[in-house]
Amino acid sequence: MRPIRLPEPPSGAVGMPEIFEGGVNVIRRAVVIGNGFAGAENQCFGLVRALGLADKQTIYRVTRPRGGINEYLHWLPIWTVLHGKKLVPFPIRNGGNVGLSSILEADAKKIAAIARETLISPTLVVACGRDTISLASSVRRLALENVFVVQIQHPRSRLDRFDLVVTPRHDYYALTASGQQEIPRFFRRWVTPREPPAGMWYVLTVGALHQADSAALRIAANAWHDELAPLPKPLLVINIGGPTRNCRYGADLAKQLVISLHNVLTTCGSVRISFSRRTPQKVSDIIVKELGSHPKIYIWDGRDPNPHMGHLAWADAFIITADSISMLSEACSTGKPVYVIGTEHCKWKFSAFHKTLRDRG
Repeated sequence: MRPIRLPEPPSGAVGMPEIFEGGVNVIRRAVVIGNGFAGAENQCFGLVRALGLADKQTIYRVTRPRGGINEYLHWLPIWTVLHGKKLVPFPIRNGGNVGLSSILEADAKKIAAIARETLISPTLVVACGRDTISLASSVRRLALENVFVVQIQHPRSRLDRFDLVVTPRHDYYALTASGQQEIPRFFRRWVTPREPPAGMWYVLTVGALHQADSAALRIAANAWHDELAPLPKPLLVINIGGPTRNCRYGADLAKQLVISLHNVLTTCGSVRISFSRRTPQKVSDIIVKELGSHPKIYIWDGRDPNPHMGHLAWADAFIITADSISMLSEACSTGKPVYVIGTEHCKWKFSAFHKTLRDRG
């Protein structure tokens, strides 16, 4: 696959899009409503960071019970399964540290009350993930004059429930000719979104928002200098995710990666491989067995500090599995060559995302 290059995320050094200009002068504090999943929460942190409010944010989390029968009830609205208020430990993932050791359990009435008491300026509320939709909408309804609510990813409901919706273009794949062909005719009326974006409530992106802007990469480059700078160049970084409903793969992808890597190892100075929490054991076992003893290859064991941000800063090229829109978005924003493996296993909006990257490359 051809290397692909996307514009760098907005930062003060390169100028902000019009939608962000002046935001820090009007809004002086932010509330992030997360759902416990790094892929969703990192998008919130990325937007807040781009607005210069990273050190002025309060983080709440909607916590859905897990385990047992709850695994079969994930389709129920979040309000049917919430119980109690508590503090939830905040795991530091992918090198992203927002400076807190715990997060408050989300409560719409409490968030709205705090916003109403803040008379200096409106409160920016940023939410992402299905379980945050009703809560973020409730905050806006309860404190309409005191908040500006941004929902990241399409809420599968009316966009005017929020002040702004930031959503990737591939969320509208269902409206394309290809998307319509993949949906049985009987179900087409039920698949959302059912209308193209309209009005002033939305911003379309190519991929996922993230925290890997130029400032973050400079910090990571310095933090990981002693470990990564001395490595023989070029440095190839391989990020392996895991199968999803629309990107199904297993040992076949691991074997494909091993063969491909053996073919290019002579042109690499160093190779660093990282697995995600979603990587199946059978996939990681094959890769460790076949590549773990090679002198050019280092495989992160998950126990040391996560090198993800350091890899983004120091890599000369990336190989990334097709299932992770977040990892692909981060790597593409660096402007370095990115090679995607496993696209043939993906369908639905994942395929649309990959096509957009190819078209832009």
